[in-house]
Amino acid sequence: MRDDVIVLCHGGPIATPENAQYVLGHTRHKVWGTMRDFNGLPKWHRGFSRSHIEGGLRADTVGCIRNFDIADGGGTIREQLLTLSDPDYTMTNSILDAPLPVANYVATLKLYPITVGNKTLGTWSAEFRVTDGREADVVDRVANGTFGRAFEVIDELLGRA
Repeated sequence: MRDDVIVLCHGGPIATPENAQYVLGHTRHKVWGTMRDFNGLPKWHRGFSRSHIEGGLRADTVGCIRNFDIADGGGTIREQLLTLSDPDYTMTNSILDAPLPVANYVATLKLYPITVGNKTLGTWSAEFRVTDGREADVVDRVANGTFGRAFEVIDELLGRA
């Protein structure tokens, strides 16, 4: 793998950055009410299980660390909350430890209002360096297996309008 290459990966059921988005059939406020809980990922994303915030901090404390498991014995991930903005409907986190072959991983979730039909445009992107394996496989796992699937599950959970 090349140390001089950084991967920019956008999430959604997509293959190209210009389509890196997902339209959810719910208001931004409703979607954010579920997704903003930094410790709540296993409650709504089937790809993850058990989670806790280390050190007894609140899940909305910038700097807190979430420790959670990949479902079906895939390992444990530790992520740090870097930003959380309720007025902007956005959060950013980094991976501290994970069984994924990535380094310098920083991801940002952002929700935009679609006023016609009271829907939400969700974007989730990550920048990281692939440390091992095929770059395309790692990007697909993050973009479609994690981000894209997350938007689909949230939409199902909230009841598609």
